[in-house]
Amino acid sequence: MQIRRETSADVAAVRAVTEAAFARPGIAVPIEVTLLDRLREDPGWLPALSFVALGEQGEIVGHVVCTRARVDGAPALGLGPLSVRPGHQRRGVGSALVHTVLGAADALGEPLVALLGSPSYYGRYGFRAATDLGIEPPDPDWGAYFQVRTLSAYEPGLRGRFHYAAPFDEL
Repeated sequence: MQIRRETSADVAAVRAVTEAAFARPGIAVPIEVTLLDRLREDPGWLPALSFVALGEQGEIVGHVVCTRARVDGAPALGLGPLSVRPGHQRRGVGSALVHTVLGAADALGEPLVALLGSPSYYGRYGFRAATDLGIEPPDPDWGAYFQVRTLSAYEPGLRGRFHYAAPFDEL
C-alpha cells in the first residue's frame, strides 16, 4: 500500500470511496460525502493534509483529511472524514492514513488534531478525551467521543471551545 497526497485528479475516486465507506440502506448520498464536497470549497480545506491510500493496482482505497479548525481563535485541526473502501477495511489502511496525516500535521507545526470517533479505536493513536485538556466539544453531548491528539507544537494553555471548519456546522 502506498500513501500520497491527494491530487485534483483524485476527487471523483475519493468521493466514491467515501460513499462506499459510509453507505447505509435507504440513504442515497451519505452525509460524509456532502461534508467532503463542502469542505473542498471552504477556506479551511488544507490540500497538504489530504491523503489517499492506493491499493495493489494503484486504485484509491482510502482517504483522510484534516481541515482548519480553531480552539477559541487559535489554530487547530479537525480530522475527518476518514474513509476506507469496505473490501479494504481491517487491513491497516485506516491506520496508515491516520499515522500519515498526524505526522504531516506535526511536521507543519500544528498544535493538535481533534475528531469525533470511537475512543477504543482512536486511543491507539494517542487521542484522548478533549475535556481532559480543557478543550470543549462543539456539542457537549459528544462527551468522551470528542477527542484530541496533541502534537509537538501543543502548549497546555491552549484551552476553550473547539470549532470545526464551517461545513461541519451545516450538517
